[in-house]
Amino acid sequence: MSTATASMKECLQNCQECQTTCADMLTSHCLSEGGDHVEQTHVKLMLDCIAACAACVDFMSRNSDHHALYCRACAEICKACADSCDKIGSMEKCVECCHKCQESCSAMMA
Repeated sequence: MSTATASMKECLQNCQECQTTCADMLTSHCLSEGGDHVEQTHVKLMLDCIAACAACVDFMSRNSDHHALYCRACAEICKACADSCDKIGSMEKCVECCHKCQESCSAMMA
């Protein structure tokens, strides 16, 4: 397996994990916690993160020549989502998976 293929496979896995973790945390944790967890800016960021990760998976899955564009956006959105989750607190799973996804998406741009 070439290095690029291994990097892409890792990025795909990290994007999928981030997408499902954020969706799960939003629906099972944030909605039940209320307060800052359901504040509009935070929820929109989480939804953006879920959508960005899904788009990256889609573009990388078919080895699109444009996947790096989506990875750039995804890395930026994942960082913003991680920062928001970290600020709100008790969302360590989201923070961790967003940082992991951010790192692997950033590597795909090189």
